[in-house]
Amino acid sequence: CANVTTVLSGSSVDPHDFEPAPSDAAAFEGAQLVVLNGGHYDEWAAKLAESTAPDAAVVDALSLLGGDHEGHDHEGHEGHDHEGEGGVNPHAWYSPIAVTDVADAVTAKLTELAPAAGDYFGARHTEFTEGLAPYRDLIAEIKAGAAGKSYAATESLFDDMAGALGLVNRTPQGYQVAASNESDPSPADLDAFLRLLSDRGVDVLIYNTQTEGSVPEQLRAAAEAAGVPVVDVTETPAPGAESFEAWQVDQLTALAEALGVR
Repeated sequence: CANVTTVLSGSSVDPHDFEPAPSDAAAFEGAQLVVLNGGHYDEWAAKLAESTAPDAAVVDALSLLGGDHEGHDHEGHEGHDHEGEGGVNPHAWYSPIAVTDVADAVTAKLTELAPAAGDYFGARHTEFTEGLAPYRDLIAEIKAGAAGKSYAATESLFDDMAGALGLVNRTPQGYQVAASNESDPSPADLDAFLRLLSDRGVDVLIYNTQTEGSVPEQLRAAAEAAGVPVVDVTETPAPGAESFEAWQVDQLTALAEALGVR
């Protein structure tokens, strides 16, 4: 009952650096529903929705998390960062709350657009919700067995999920600020992170494999040399992942094993 076009997929590109091509703009033409992450993360998509599909309904994950269910401001902002507007983490799909809220909102919008297909959309929503059971179960298992354990991360990607799991973020503050602004950390901030790892000051390092550069690689090497487990995460579904749920379960399983929960 719906034709879906995904503009950005695959894990070979850092989505923060994505620049839409004319063909991407054309994908918005005639759209009745546009689903956005929101904030500065995919600001390009909000602009294309405004200019190319001005009458389309919009579901914005960050607006849902912020309690703005009536729509969102598509106005442009200068610059962008990993933290999004107001210091909000823009990686909404790593928030278990957002995953549920977006599914609910998309189902509601599709039902408004095609009322005759409402039962079908409702059934698909139920199927999706039931399919999330392993994801929810793993979150509960890790929270029960590892709450209070600590982590550091090469960037803020996983922070909302880590918070839901009850993990403590010990990433040096200066490094976090630099990563959020897509700038290199100062030598002092990098040294603080390296010492944290070499002293085994955290239980696990969360490593975004889609962020290139010598700094993340240096941090990974330091963690491995000190015996700190490294858990790989990606911003977009990993190659070969059958679904969002399978992708997330694979990463959560690796984290559970690294934290000794399994």
